[in-house]
Amino acid sequence: MIPNQLTVFFMTIYLLESLTIIVQSSLIVAVLSREWVQVKRLSPVDMILISLGACRFCLQWSSVLHNFCSYFSPDNELWYIGILWEFTNTLSFWLTSLLAVVYCVKVSSFNYAIFLWLRWRILRLVPWLLLGSLMISCVTIIVSALRVAFLKSQLISRMQLPGNNTETETLISFLEKNYEHTHLATLFIPFLLFLTSTILLIASLCQHLRQIRHHDTGHSNSSMKAHATALRFLAFFLIFFTSYFFTIIISTTYTLMHKSYWFWASETIIYATVSIHLTSLMLSSPALKKVLKVSCCARKLPEVPGTTRT
Repeated sequence: MIPNQLTVFFMTIYLLESLTIIVQSSLIVAVLSREWVQVKRLSPVDMILISLGACRFCLQWSSVLHNFCSYFSPDNELWYIGILWEFTNTLSFWLTSLLAVVYCVKVSSFNYAIFLWLRWRILRLVPWLLLGSLMISCVTIIVSALRVAFLKSQLISRMQLPGNNTETETLISFLEKNYEHTHLATLFIPFLLFLTSTILLIASLCQHLRQIRHHDTGHSNSSMKAHATALRFLAFFLIFFTSYFFTIIISTTYTLMHKSYWFWASETIIYATVSIHLTSLMLSSPALKKVLKVSCCARKLPEVPGTTRT
């Protein structure tokens, strides 16, 4: 089918955003992998970032393949690509929540026993938490796929019997609602963990900032600026990941057909927040920030007259 102009516009924006996310994810994986090879170790944050970069890379490719194949070839069964998207999306939520937990434990100034214990154990716990996130995502997606396969088999068997149109429609409606509720439940738990960790970290930084202002000395100005910058980053991080979560909820609850330009508009909004979220993550990593600064300086650096390249 030939798309209209508005659909083509949103398709183009979505495709450009997808290419941007793929490049960002590849850069995160490449830079941190090189750091891993050179230094022979990674910090807990970088371990999560490299996992999240690889996950986002697969997520975006599965999204592009599923959306464009469903639009231009709607008769093909693409359930396996949909399963891959759902798996990587669920895993990305768990990795993002894990990143928020690590930031909260390492940066917050709380002196509760659980925080002190986690602060001491976090270096050893991160690889196991990454493995746990992967296993949880695998289990949830397997359970979801088995449930959908069972309900579809029941649907096919009922459609072969005459006079069961009402029961068939009821089963189809139940199948859709069941998928929506299961998918949203698997995303809500890591999002709640992310939200709690980020709010606790913001509260800790605000408390520490008030203490610095109360004991104002000549050396506290730089510390206040660092805390203010961290608070702005966390607020930015919280807003955009929350926007991504609620956009996913809306797009899942109100199913839009691939032929509608509203579907492509919703995809544009979703992956715009993903791209901005990845940009904020890249700026939070010293290794990635260093690479970005070097590349920007190399572009701005003029060539010295009279020199030749070898």
